[in-house]
Amino acid sequence: MLTPKKVKYRKWQTSRTDMTKVTPDTRGIKVSFGAFGLKAMSGGRVRSNQLESARKAGHRALGKTGRMWIRVFPDRPFTAKPAEVGMGKGKGDPQGYCLDVRPGRILFEVDGVTDAIAKEALRKAGTKLPISTRVVAR
Repeated sequence: MLTPKKVKYRKWQTSRTDMTKVTPDTRGIKVSFGAFGLKAMSGGRVRSNQLESARKAGHRALGKTGRMWIRVFPDRPFTAKPAEVGMGKGKGDPQGYCLDVRPGRILFEVDGVTDAIAKEALRKAGTKLPISTRVVAR
């Protein structure tokens, strides 16, 4: 899974913006490396294990000739408290890393295969993510 090598702060404050109602992204909105891309149509928070699951599904559908790029990186730590622990007593321990995705962001790119295979691979990768996605062409 994708995790940063080193972080400045172990825990971040929770951002209180509702990622489903946030304005569209302005960076990373064009397909740059491949011929097809997977674009986020809604906002949300994607964990590193969800990103890895989508990557595996896409690579499996691509075959040996296809190439896939990941355009995002989970650098935001998220915390959780153990099960059956009461309220209070401080913040939970860091559990992993996630990233805030805004609408319009390109998450994955694919090249080196036919159009049908590329679209199917990106569609399968998009089903693993907790946000709505769309396959776009360059």
